Amino acid sequence: MLSSLPFTSLVSSLLLLTQPVLAVWPAPQSFSKGNSTLYLSNTLHVTYNGKLLPYADGNIHGKPNSKDIVRAGVSRALQSIFSSDFVPWVLHNRGELSKFEPNWHKDYKSIKSLAITQTGTDSPQTFKPLDDTVDESYNLTVSTKGEAKLTAVSSIGVLRGLETFKQLFFKHSHGHRFYTPYIPVKIEDKPNFPHRGVMIDTARSWLPIKDILRTIDALAVNKLNRLHVHVTDSQSWPLVLPSMPEVAQKGAYRPDWTYSPADIERIQKYGAHRGVEVYFEIDMPGHIGSLALSHPELIVAYNEQPYYWWCAQPPCGAFKMNDTRVYDFLEKLWDDLLPRVAPYSAYFHTGGDELNKNDSMLDEGIRSNSSAVLQPLLQKFIDVQHKRIRKAGLTPVVWEEIPTEWNITIGKDTVVQSWLGNGVTFDLTKNGHKVIDSNYNFLYLDCGRGQWINADNGEAFETLYPFNDWCGPTKSWRLIYSYDPRDGLPEEQAKLILGGEVAVWSETIDSVTLDSIIWPRASAAGEVWWSGNKDPVTGQNRSQIETAPRLAEMRERLLDMGVGASTVHMPFCTMHTAEECSYPMGPGY
Repeated sequence: MLSSLPFTSLVSSLLLLTQPVLAVWPAPQSFSKGNSTLYLSNTLHVTYNGKLLPYADGNIHGKPNSKDIVRAGVSRALQSIFSSDFVPWVLHNRGELSKFEPNWHKDYKSIKSLAITQTGTDSPQTFKPLDDTVDESYNLTVSTKGEAKLTAVSSIGVLRGLETFKQLFFKHSHGHRFYTPYIPVKIEDKPNFPHRGVMIDTARSWLPIKDILRTIDALAVNKLNRLHVHVTDSQSWPLVLPSMPEVAQKGAYRPDWTYSPADIERIQKYGAHRGVEVYFEIDMPGHIGSLALSHPELIVAYNEQPYYWWCAQPPCGAFKMNDTRVYDFLEKLWDDLLPRVAPYSAYFHTGGDELNKNDSMLDEGIRSNSSAVLQPLLQKFIDVQHKRIRKAGLTPVVWEEIPTEWNITIGKDTVVQSWLGNGVTFDLTKNGHKVIDSNYNFLYLDCGRGQWINADNGEAFETLYPFNDWCGPTKSWRLIYSYDPRDGLPEEQAKLILGGEVAVWSETIDSVTLDSIIWPRASAAGEVWWSGNKDPVTGQNRSQIETAPRLAEMRERLLDMGVGASTVHMPFCTMHTAEECSYPMGPGY
């Protein structure tokens, strides 16, 4: 593990002096900077472990290896810099950009070399890691002589360092030259949490592959390392199963709104090459109603009304819990799917949330909603499915209700994703469970968009008025940034928090709105999971006055790469000192 020093208060000091901020996002564990300017040479000499690294080809052909991962990462980083249109006028007051930029007519030295050293050896698991098994740390220095050095233990650490390297540069307003005014630079960095991700829902609203790949690019830029794809649900089944083509043929919204095996492999490979592990969820035994369109014999309570007797939202539908045909179907599904996803992921999510006991009242094989009857059936179901998951070399993930509401015994390897808040992570970690935190009070990005269920005039109108959704208000980036998933946990329990995921349920989100819903709010969560939201000097949460300008710059960089990120605040607040857009308190106000 590379050493790291505390993140200094340099950024806050710079703001108070109304000087430009070194806006690396997420904030490194330690950095220092100077005020000299260097251009970046467009003939940069790059070496990897002492040998010249040709980087013209940014593609990876065949199975990834360390050199290919680094070579492609360098190619993408330099292409990103040299194709950028990010002139930072919005980061400076009117007419003052010239004070920040180098004089176009004056010669400046250039960064002419980048020496990359990987001190460790990657294993096959490096590219499909379990949490906390890959060292993502890196050290980056850039000297006044124009020599950049990047050192990391793993190729994934190299990728993280390259993302930081990219953020040092701006395009000159006078033309195609790229400079950094922060030389010399010294950064030592590593993440606080091994699991830092976004969950997307492709069942309620299908997402085109290009949008998923763009999301992966944005994840990598923010040093986020997991994309959790909730790929099926009661609304639709877009996942193509070659052994059972009828499932997607009948379950998808339309024939081309599907993901073929080649699509799944493309998405996973794309992520692996960028240090983003893509893993999938098939939610069960509830949230599975779309299977009724192809296999009605397996499902109970599909599209029953009133829906709220049977499930959380229409259409309902759950597996019959005491039917051998369900087990036969799932065995065929696992044999088809798991060997295809296992080469690129260490996890598979089997869901388990919001199972309504009333569904089994309609199941001719059960006819009961008693927990005493259903719990043993669910225990058997989980045991059998997780055994098959493990046999494929994958680690199971479940939603919190499986151990908390249903008292199901799960394996020590199983990861629990917690979403309901109210101290559940304390109980889960006390019982020894490893946890991914997705507390809806802070991390559900779809919340606060209003009710999507329609109401007829009369009682329904009065019941739903004023038509807010169940989890509002909106989770602003400021609220997200205030939340540390380890707060309030004893030290030993805190170690079981692997990290977190922001959730993007798609009842009211599709391809058009996806980017603005996720970004830059996921960036805010990403910094909390990477280096924390607390100033190590004071122990207090970093001020929004310090954080907002850096996040606003990250937003500009996301826009520059084609990600439609939402605003942090209006340009006035970014161009002026952050204090001018703060809420004044105290004497004199």
